[in-house]
Formats: sequence, structure tokens, C-alpha cells
Amino acid sequence: MKQILMSMAIYCAAFSFATANASPGPTLSASTAPIAAPKDRVYAGEIRLQVDASDLERRIVRVHESLSGVGTDTVLLYPKWLPGTHAPEGPIDRLAGIRISANGAPVSWTRDPVDVYAFHVHPASGVKSIDIDFDYLSPTSLKVGAIEITRDILLLEWNALVLYPAGYFTRQIPVEASLTLPADWKFGSALETASTSGRQTTFKRVSLNTFIDSPVYAGRYTARLDLDPNGAAPVHLNLFADRPELLAIKPEQLEAHRNLVQQAYKVFGSRHYAHYDFLYSLSDQIQQNGLEHHQSSEDGSDPEALTEWGKTAFGRDLLAHEFTHSWNGKFRRPADLWTPNYQVPMRDSLLWVYEGQTEYWGQVLTARSGLWTQQQALDQLALTAAYYEVQAGRRWRALQDTTNDEIINPRRPMSWRNWQRFEDYYSEGELIWLDADTLIRERSQGKRSLDDFARTFFGIDDGSFTTVTYTFEDLVKALNSVESYDWAAFLRARLDTTATPAPLEGLRRGGYKLVFSDTPSDYLKQHDDQSKRVNLLFSIGVELDDKDGTVMEVLWDSAAFKAKLTESSVLLAVNGAAYSAEVLKDAIRSARTTQLPIELIVKNGDRFRVLKLDYHDGLRYPHLEREPSARALLDDILAARK
Repeated sequence: MKQILMSMAIYCAAFSFATANASPGPTLSASTAPIAAPKDRVYAGEIRLQVDASDLERRIVRVHESLSGVGTDTVLLYPKWLPGTHAPEGPIDRLAGIRISANGAPVSWTRDPVDVYAFHVHPASGVKSIDIDFDYLSPTSLKVGAIEITRDILLLEWNALVLYPAGYFTRQIPVEASLTLPADWKFGSALETASTSGRQTTFKRVSLNTFIDSPVYAGRYTARLDLDPNGAAPVHLNLFADRPELLAIKPEQLEAHRNLVQQAYKVFGSRHYAHYDFLYSLSDQIQQNGLEHHQSSEDGSDPEALTEWGKTAFGRDLLAHEFTHSWNGKFRRPADLWTPNYQVPMRDSLLWVYEGQTEYWGQVLTARSGLWTQQQALDQLALTAAYYEVQAGRRWRALQDTTNDEIINPRRPMSWRNWQRFEDYYSEGELIWLDADTLIRERSQGKRSLDDFARTFFGIDDGSFTTVTYTFEDLVKALNSVESYDWAAFLRARLDTTATPAPLEGLRRGGYKLVFSDTPSDYLKQHDDQSKRVNLLFSIGVELDDKDGTVMEVLWDSAAFKAKLTESSVLLAVNGAAYSAEVLKDAIRSARTTQLPIELIVKNGDRFRVLKLDYHDGLRYPHLEREPSARALLDDILAARK
């Protein structure tokens, strides 16, 4: 005991000595120079922007910006949080060659060490205006990023091409811009032209938030189609194609696009733009965008979307989705998603309305306009419903949490998307709104519907461009004004719970049920042909690249998952025969009558494996089947409004 006490005394003395003589360790670094918070006050100066986008081969966009109204300590901001992406995705890594000057003399600048989207500029006393030159290095290959410029088409998003002063709401900063394009090119934009001189177009002055919300598409081969002749607010479909023959559009196709405008007006009962421009690329050389703006949208599809109309139905709801955003998202916007400038973080908690209800209206309007047949709309809905029946991530992750996905993972590839979940607020959100629509119709005995909600909620202030924000409580109140019900509980049960059945009650109430057969719908066949994919998600649990057998997705807990197949593996052989889609499908069919597993030879990197796929339920493809005992509310929903 005495020895123990002596040891303890020695230890305590040593500890006290070490503590007394220990280094204090790091301390907090000094604060960086302040960046003024945005205030709703008029900016005393203006931005004058000259953009030259004529260097197609090198894909370098050259920017000259003059900024007046500066002081001795000015902070310039590069847009970070981008509307429509709901995330901090400003491509600041593509900015190069920054040179700032005043009266011909260089002006020093430093990047903020904490907020790398901010630049501290120190002009000499008395300087009121500075010039900023820089290059925007648009991706030259897919390994750098999505292609924005080709020899025949380019798209410009102004947020990538401007620096703006800190301390102001963007609606209070005026911008006048000019754009130089290659010779003989034409463009489309919600911006209005002030003047044209040769290859240079100067646009009318607008506020910075309107400017950034008005991208430009330009191209060698273009067409401009009037979608609302003699309408109060002009609407145009601006086409940009890889080749001139791809611009051909048949009268019935044009009529369906015109119907889209009219059917949208019948739903929302208002418009919130002076004019609207669909900027639509028909190309496999440039990124196929889908991005909303208040008076325009960025849209893109395969080159043959018009010329092979009968084979390209999948994804045709894109234009209707982005058009709907003019009401849902741009005019009416979640309060926590609205920000005064592009540096204040967005909060995405209501994306299941912003995107989910827009997905619903996008598909409904596509059917009502005739861009889809009713059967194609039903087949798309069957695919959506079937996916959420096998969506393993619903076991652990609530739909509400997926509204953070744009911030967590800005659309990077995922190994186990089905288990992780990603942006399910779009399509699962659509199912929730179908559920709500059919419930309103059932409770009101067909007298009211979600159309009434849309007119009540999004149709206010006809002609106004001023954004009106809303909260969850506002949404519930508006639903109750259409049909009295406990909508808060209805929505929260579907948003916040896990391990519950897929939200397919709207299908049942709408007069349909989800079934599976061994034959895909024509719509799914088109999709597989169009995307060069093989969809076996609802049988063995994989989707493959049709050309080389590369595995694109594996469903969690599927037969393929249990056989340890992974994304990016390549199928080489099936039951001893060289892989092809038909060989694999034949093996799945044959396995119904035997207990033997399907044998796969798979390559992953430099490793080869033999996998045993224990599956015997045959090919399974989703369809919606009419329930004759229930009223066909879904048919009513998809029918055109007179």
C-alpha cells in the first residue's frame, strides 16, 4: 500500500510539472475582413458587362466588366448559391485571368480566405469605377464538366460571367450587358434587345436578379415558333439544333406545344411574365439542361426529339415541368428558399412542393396538352409507382430529409442510390400530390380538385412579377380553403415517416392499381431504346448499358444485390453464353421452370468473378390496371380542360 501511495505521488507531481510547462496549443486565427451583409437599398453605381462568346474552338468566354459606385474597400462576389439548383454550385473554379484596374492602373485584390467566392478590392482614394477582366473557361471535355459550347450551339448562364458588389439585394443592382456571338448566329433569351451592331447585341438594362434569371441560348441552326399567337403575353419555343433538318416540326406537334400554354393558363388562371421563352436544345453534343427561370427555361433533349416523335416520348414532360416553375418556384417560392443575394445559404425544406408538385403538374399538363397520350402518362406513373415499391432507402430515410440532397450531393454519381435515396422529393412528391388531388375529388364528390388549389395558391396577383413567398402553414391554409381536412397531419405523415408502404393511395383512389407482367409497355420500350438502357430493375434488380453490359444501377436487397453484383461491373456471359440483353432476358425467363441459379461471368476492373443469381420469378414490368369498381378519377385528372 505504501508503494502504491508513493507511485501515485510521483505520478501526480510529474503530471503537475507537465501541465505547468505544457504549450498552450493553437489559438483561433484573427478574423478576416468583413463582408457586408445584403441590405435592401439602391446601389449607387451600375454593372456594365461585355461578353465575347465567339471563341468556339477553345470554349473560352471573355468578360469585361465595368463597375461604378465603388469605394476604397470594395468586396466583389461571385454567385455561389444558384436559384434552380438550390445549392452552392457557382463554378468559380472556371474563373481565370482576373485583372482589375482603375483609370488604366492595376488595382490589387485578394481572395477572402474563408469565403472563396469573395474578392477584396482596394482601389486608390477617389476612384469611383473599376474595370474587371477575366476568362470563363467553359468545359472542353466531359471529364471537366457538362459541355456548354459546341461548334453549333452554346448556352450562357450569366451567373458564371459576373462579379457583383457585396452589401445589396441583387434586385437593387442595375446591369447593362452586351454579347458578341459568332457570325450569323441567332440567340434566344428573356432579355430584351436594346440595339444590335454587327455580331454584338446590347440588352436593355435590368436588375441583377432579373439578369441572372435570363440565360442565353445561341446557335447556328435555330427556329423560333410562336406558341400563343395573339396572346396577351408572347410565348415562344426557341429551337437550337446540331443540324438544320432536326428543326422540322409537324403541325400536330406544334399544336400540342401550343396546347401546353393554354392548359397551363386553365390550371393557374394567371401569368407572371411579360413574355416567355423556352430555350430548347436538340443535341447530344451539349448538356441537356432542365432549369427554370421566371420568364424562360433551359430545356434540352435528344437531337431527334421532334423528327422521331413516335420514339421519344420519355422525358417529354420536361417543358411542362419547367413552364410550371414560372408559377411554382419563381413567382411563389418557399420562404426559406428565397435569398436576397447569391451568397446567403438556401434552405430547401419545401422542395417537395417546389419540385414535387411541379413534377405532378408537369406530367398532368403533358397529358392534357397532347404531348403525351393518356396511356403514356399512365405508363410513366406506373414506372414511378413501381420504383417506390422497391425503394429500399424509404426504410431508414424520410422523404423530408431528401430535400437536403442538392446540398449534400450536387448530382455526383452514387454507388447505391436506391439505398441512399436521392432527390425523391420530385417523384415521391408527385405521388403525394396525386394522393391529395384524388382525396379532394373524392371528398367533394368531384366538385373540387387540386386545380382549384393551384388557382388559389399560384394564380394570385395576375401579371405581377414580384415573388410571393410561402410557408408550410400557408400551404395548409390554402388546401383547407379548397377542402377542409387535416392537411398538416396528411402531409407530415407522408414526409416524416419511414418504413411505410409506398404512397400509392392516389392510384387506388384514382381507379387504378399497380400490376406487373412479363412484357414492357411501349413507353418503357421507347425509353430503353432512347437511353440505350436495359431495365430489369423489377425482376433481378439491375439496369444495364445496352451496348456493353455495364451495370448502371443495382437495387438494394434485390437478387442481383444478393449475388454481390455492383454498379460499374460488366456482364460478360450468362449461363456460359456471351452476354447480350436478349441472352440475359432468355435466362430470366427460363429460370422460372428450374431451381438452378442464373450464372453470370462479371468483370470489375481487372477482376473476373462467377456469380450465382438465385432468381425464379421471370421478367417483371410495371403497368397500371383499371379497377372497374372505382371511379376513374385519374382519367379525369389527365383529360384536357375545355
